[in-house]
Amino acid sequence: MRLTILGSGSPEATARRAASGYLIEVAGTRILFDCGGGVVDRLLRAGLRPSDVDVLFLSHLHADHMMDYARLVHAAWDEGARPLAVYGPAPTAEMSEKLFGADGVFAPDLRARTELAPSQAVWVARGGTLPRPWPAPKVEEIAPGAQIVREGWRVSTLEVPHAQPLLTCLAFVIEADGLKVVYSGDAGRSPALAQACVGADLLVHWCYRLDGEVVSDEMAALTPTPTDIASMAQAAGVRRLVLTHFRAHMDTLAGHAAALSAMDAVFTGPCGIAEDLDQYVIAKGA
Repeated sequence: MRLTILGSGSPEATARRAASGYLIEVAGTRILFDCGGGVVDRLLRAGLRPSDVDVLFLSHLHADHMMDYARLVHAAWDEGARPLAVYGPAPTAEMSEKLFGADGVFAPDLRARTELAPSQAVWVARGGTLPRPWPAPKVEEIAPGAQIVREGWRVSTLEVPHAQPLLTCLAFVIEADGLKVVYSGDAGRSPALAQACVGADLLVHWCYRLDGEVVSDEMAALTPTPTDIASMAQAAGVRRLVLTHFRAHMDTLAGHAAALSAMDAVFTGPCGIAEDLDQYVIAKGA
């Protein structure tokens, strides 16, 4: 199993980090978890094309986790890919229809690309056939507790506290070949997530603030610090911990040093801070 970080940032636009996007390659399948702004560019920089993505999981529908969804679907369609398999909480299906449906945002573009004779000629010259169908991602809405099982891998979902009741917010457990990776999505303190992390080979957990930042009690519960996350990971027996979703004010030498020091104080395994295009090989003994 291999993980490529395609976006390790937040809603804040920075040159250093695209928004959330994590690509796992397992059993011949490329699975993308979240698709925030800039993720498609990072996918290209990683040497892959939009059509190389087989499955997309959306943790929740905050823009920094799905802004590039439309671009991914449209670009893969333009490359002649089969429809993308998409799993996400409601209203992912409605969102997709409003993007790619007959009256959707991209309807004028799609009519021009599929109905104008010059565009049809370009499509045929590239190996396509007519009539050219519109992009039609295969969307399945999922709820907490869902399990998606395919040959060689399984993805399980659980609800984590973040933006309820307006958004359903999910974390994911990815299992294959006796290995286990947990992606927290945007998760507040959660006993259910702590339980899901037990024995994980890798935990990728969002980090919205550093230790010592003063916030309200409500915000504190929703935004665990590096110490909080590392303590949870240590108690769960996680083998490796990576923090992600770093905000601009945290992305300094001092901020990184503080986060790493806090984790090292309580977590005995390898730990670090994700950077775009980092790769991690997940294997027993690795």
